Amino acid sequence: MYRDAGGSLRTLYFDRQYNDTLGLMHPDAQRDSLPIDVPGVDPKRLRVRVLAPVDLAVSKLARFADPDRADIQALARAGLLSAGDLRKRAERAGAGAPAASVELRVVETIPAGTFPTKPLRPGECARIFTGAPLPQGADGVIRQEDATPIEGGGGGGGRVRINDMRDVGHNVRSRGEDIKKDSLVLPRGTPLGPAELGVLASIAEGEVFVHRRPRVAFFGSGNEIAELDERDAVLKGEKIASSNTYTLSAMIRRAGGEPINLGLAKDDPADLRARVKDAFTSDLLVTTAGISVGEHDYVRKVLEEVKVTPKFWRVRMRPGAPVGFGVIGALPWIGLPGNPVSTMVTFELFVRPAIRKMLGHTTLFRRTVPVTVAEAIHLGPPLRHFLRAVVDEHDGRLTARLTGPQGSGILMSMVRANALLIVPEDKPEVDPGETLNAILLDDPVHTPEPMF
Repeated sequence: MYRDAGGSLRTLYFDRQYNDTLGLMHPDAQRDSLPIDVPGVDPKRLRVRVLAPVDLAVSKLARFADPDRADIQALARAGLLSAGDLRKRAERAGAGAPAASVELRVVETIPAGTFPTKPLRPGECARIFTGAPLPQGADGVIRQEDATPIEGGGGGGGRVRINDMRDVGHNVRSRGEDIKKDSLVLPRGTPLGPAELGVLASIAEGEVFVHRRPRVAFFGSGNEIAELDERDAVLKGEKIASSNTYTLSAMIRRAGGEPINLGLAKDDPADLRARVKDAFTSDLLVTTAGISVGEHDYVRKVLEEVKVTPKFWRVRMRPGAPVGFGVIGALPWIGLPGNPVSTMVTFELFVRPAIRKMLGHTTLFRRTVPVTVAEAIHLGPPLRHFLRAVVDEHDGRLTARLTGPQGSGILMSMVRANALLIVPEDKPEVDPGETLNAILLDDPVHTPEPMF
């Protein structure tokens, strides 16, 4: 719900939530410069980072390799021995004839890590090892097994016979074959995974601008909720274990955020105010429970006291209708329902895209895929439903079956599910064989806009 210009409360429909929720997440405020590998910084922490505005315009690859093609042609015109010369000699031997051989003078040996000191002239070659730069005048490397040393030809001053021309012009990594000069190496918004970190290292970029992990503070509320240090009370049925503490912490971390657990607040305005105050050093505040219309649901009242600017209070969906979003000063706040399944579903749909935007991603939402419903589904109110389902592939098509009872407190439904089956508001009944859309919960493919 939200207040219109006349002050009246109105219900906000589901499709509009994303623009409101994500519009206040500013990735440019999250930029830090972190080295790939410096003391005190674990390079593994960068595996989920995203590049901020860093346009690596010039590839700084090794400055040694074979000359450009134009240079090679110039060398040939100057009479220097090239791979083409060797190939022509082999061709002159004729089809079906034994491979032609040629003898060359070895002018030096070039181990890996050293540089050539002499250009090659006609009739000359150099013994070279993997990783070393080619000398001027060379454009190919013959394998050792295709050559025979003669007259001490293992090093400078001897000779070598080339017995097979199959590698003429090969076994060389050309300058710029991976990254061209003046090309963009990694565009803004690229997640830094193993390959990207390797590319940065290959161009000697040890430090790049990245979006740091957003600090996501969260707390639950309710006198009936307890942490696991009250295990006996939970097992006796006197308290309800705070499963949301652990699911939220894990989901925040998996989404790329840094979870900050502010604990459990009592149904007491002073306690709630203190925890909201503690959240002001974070980048996003997430609360669970306390924003419904119950007599002891104080979170909403406390947020109004601290001058929250509300964007919406409820969404026409199930599970998870009591979802709120607003801004407290410069701190975005998202309020989730307290029921465990509702918390996880609304986190997936609202909080996770917000964290991805803070990380600098440009694709925020998991895609939807068409699935064939394998069973009849009977629903109640005309709300958009996100049902926990198992999606399998059968005969080349995806089939969805519910995990079982869909109550918002049945957390095992999330354990069994690998997808959220989306049922539109206008479909209270779904017949077997109908096609609906589903969100695959581990799908790595994302889209800029929600597809549901």
